[in-house]
Amino acid sequence: MTYRYHEDVAIADIAFDAEGKTVEELFQSAAAALTNAMVKDIDKIGQSVIKRFCIEGTDAEMLLYHFLQELVFFKDAERLLFQRYEVDIRQQIPEWKMHVQAYGDEIDAGKQELLADVKAVSLHNFSVWRTPEGWRADVIIDV
Repeated sequence: MTYRYHEDVAIADIAFDAEGKTVEELFQSAAAALTNAMVKDIDKIGQSVIKRFCIEGTDAEMLLYHFLQELVFFKDAERLLFQRYEVDIRQQIPEWKMHVQAYGDEIDAGKQELLADVKAVSLHNFSVWRTPEGWRADVIIDV
C-alpha cells in the first residue's frame, strides 16, 4: 500500500497519487492518504467504531470517488476517522459495487494531531487506471 503527496499540483488543495497491486489495495491506499492529510499519525486513530457500508459506481474511477466522499461525510457528520478498511469490490454490469468494513474512532484532538480539514474530493484531474504493476489513482482533495 503506497501513496505520495504532490506539492506542485494544487495551490490551496492537497494532491496525491495512490497505488495498489489490486484494486482493493488501491482503495485502501487512497483512503490512508486522505486520512493522513487530516491526521499526522494514522496509528493514533483507534478502532473502537466499525462502520459497514456499500458504495456503487459506474466504473473504478467513480467508485473510488464515491468511497472517498463517503469518508469525508463520516468525518463531517459523525466526527469519525478510520484507520483500517476491509473492502470487497466487484465489477458487475452495469456498475461496480463495493462493500466496506471500516475501523476507526471519533476525532479526538487530545489524542490525534489534526492537520487539514478535508472538505471534499475534487473531480478535477481525478483518475484511476490499471498499470502493469496493478492500479493507480490521482486525487486532489479540497481543504
